Amino acid sequence: MNNRQQTDWLCDFEDQPTDAMSNATTTTLYRPTGPEELALVRDSGYKRWPPRLPGQPIFYPVTSEAYAKQIATRWNIGDSGVGYVTRFAVATSFMERYPIEQVGGAEHTEWWIPAAELEQLNDHIVGLIEVIGEYRADTAAALTNTDG
Repeated sequence: MNNRQQTDWLCDFEDQPTDAMSNATTTTLYRPTGPEELALVRDSGYKRWPPRLPGQPIFYPVTSEAYAKQIATRWNIGDSGVGYVTRFAVATSFMERYPIEQVGGAEHTEWWIPAAELEQLNDHIVGLIEVIGEYRADTAAALTNTDG
């Protein structure tokens, strides 16, 4: 094996994108979403949220899976027949600039990220955006009866 062959893997590795924040302290965020937004997330390789639509000045990730499930089952299913819950991690140093907002009961807490800052948030996602729940009209009634 010549010298070039021995170091080919090094060159290949160095050309790969790296996540400089992989060792950063992270904050876990949840986001209920419908099929259209999820398709755009999928198109990004599960790495980025799509830009907000006109008339959507704020991106609202929530603080708990339970609240995300509540929104997905009560709103997303009504809008599109299916609701998804996603989970993703963001560098805590970035999220510290946004206070947690309570918008209803004690469990209804979320961050308000201005649409103009969504790309910055995307740049601070650590790892991938995961789909952790899928809910359809036939399962929503059972969830509503057990989730209160």
